[in-house]
Amino acid sequence: MDIARESVAKRRAIKRAVWSFVVVAGLITLTVGLSRLEPALPSVPRASVQIGTVERGSMLRDIRGTGTLVPEIVWWIPAMTAGRVERILGLPGTIVESDTILLELSDPQLELDTVDAEWQMKSTEADLASLKVRLRNDLLERRASVARADADLLEARLRHEVNRELFEDGLISQNNLKLSGVRVEELIKLNGIEQQRLAMNPELKDAQLSAQIAKVEQARALHALKRTQSDALRVRAGAAGVLEQMHAQVGERVIAGATLAKVTDPDQLKAVIKIPETQAREVQIGQIASIDTRNGIVAGKVVRIDPAAQQGSVAVDVAFLNGKPTGARPDQNVLGTIEIERLDEILYVGRPVIGQAFTRVEIFKLDAAEKTATRVQMEFGKTSVRTVEVTSGLKEGDKIVLTDMSRWDAVDRIALE
Repeated sequence: MDIARESVAKRRAIKRAVWSFVVVAGLITLTVGLSRLEPALPSVPRASVQIGTVERGSMLRDIRGTGTLVPEIVWWIPAMTAGRVERILGLPGTIVESDTILLELSDPQLELDTVDAEWQMKSTEADLASLKVRLRNDLLERRASVARADADLLEARLRHEVNRELFEDGLISQNNLKLSGVRVEELIKLNGIEQQRLAMNPELKDAQLSAQIAKVEQARALHALKRTQSDALRVRAGAAGVLEQMHAQVGERVIAGATLAKVTDPDQLKAVIKIPETQAREVQIGQIASIDTRNGIVAGKVVRIDPAAQQGSVAVDVAFLNGKPTGARPDQNVLGTIEIERLDEILYVGRPVIGQAFTRVEIFKLDAAEKTATRVQMEFGKTSVRTVEVTSGLKEGDKIVLTDMSRWDAVDRIALE
């Protein structure tokens, strides 16, 4: 029969207990060790972020805005008179001269009024000619009347002298002598009146002529006005340039003063840049600017600043220093940069996404090995389009992350792979 060996069973139990203790102790040690380890740093691909280096030196401050090219000289072509559009002879983009006909209007009533005004003018001119003949005839009649009065007076005087001699010879009575004397006195008065009428003839002539001439001038002015309005039915460009816009359609009825077309000078352009109203206070007339036309960058100068803001921006006019840019045309979109000032001997760095003037922000600064970046505080001074002044928190040579890192707001360090 088999005999149980108690020593072997006891050893196995002890061995099993020892191994169980070792395993439990190991698990406890591993758990404690893992709990004391720091969490792994979140990693960011280095190629996905932009790095800026703090530098010392001169920083050019500038302001940027978008805008368009606008002609400096614009002619708006109005309708001088009401009418119906019959034909359109010019299309946008056509090169025109001052006498180029852009479109033709029609107005039957105006044409009738023009003809009527012409006949009225001719009628008053004929009346003037008739009046001149009549006045010349009146002058001759006045002179004839004066001549007859002179002759009658002379005859009366001679008769009175004859009667005087006859009276002295006793051949006629004293009454006959008195009658001849009265006749002389009467004719003297009539002669004086005729002389006065003859002397007043030029004044009367001038008054009548002035009145009729005024009527003639009025008729001529009315005819000229109607003729001008009739000629204006053929709408002309009025200046040499390019027809940029046409606001009329065939068959449309337009009123006097309505804008029909727009003519511009394509060789004289300026850039109108929209600057945010918060930055526009630093813009001054005469400041240097650069305009990016997408075909190149050209130099310009600020020549006008709109006194009022519209929709959060201020319009700034920039004139080109070297003439019209190559390939530029009206309404072309451009990007303008205006130089404000130059700051010397300052710390500056590339402008981060969150960089605003005179603010304190938190950014990631690269460590010495440039493998990790730690969140630090820094303070900005004046800003420019691409750079910003550093007033505290960084020193020359420091490198910071310029890219938007808002997704890592919950961590203070990141690893750069």
